[in-house]
Amino acid sequence: MIFKKLKNNSLKKGLNTHLKARDTSGINARVKSIGFLVDEAHDPDFEKFYDIFKDLSLQSKDIKLFSFVDSKKKLPSLQQNQVQNKDFDWKGNLHNRNAQEFLDHDFDVLVGYYPKQHQILDVLVASSKAKFKVGFQGADERLYDLLLNVPFKDFALFKSELKKYLEVLGKL
Repeated sequence: MIFKKLKNNSLKKGLNTHLKARDTSGINARVKSIGFLVDEAHDPDFEKFYDIFKDLSLQSKDIKLFSFVDSKKKLPSLQQNQVQNKDFDWKGNLHNRNAQEFLDHDFDVLVGYYPKQHQILDVLVASSKAKFKVGFQGADERLYDLLLNVPFKDFALFKSELKKYLEVLGKL
């Protein structure tokens, strides 16, 4: 119980530290790569994310996805692009090499694909080196450069709104 409270406080402190240290110099860059941070509890279907490259005139290799899962199932999984609560120690430090590589990647756009604030995913978004960050209405506004006001479950509308705003902002 004490370690959980310490971990939560450390995650909050880490979030604020990452927000202050954010480099926004590349915010107006054109989109050549896009990353998605997804909460598997809300959307376990990943194929649709990889199909978005066609709409954004990108190559499939330019789309990367990383997901959060509360706890791994007992079954073995080949999924390496996952982060869990237990990947953070009580000091709020991330101990997942694949997740750190994803966060260090210099994405032109990072999409936080989860419907509301989420402590772990919010910290991951804040610590990402992405130039431009997109989230959903109801998320922590400090994390994102663009918040889309679309129903979370309507992926087709999300995709069209994302494309529309990226075009309007001169990113496509």
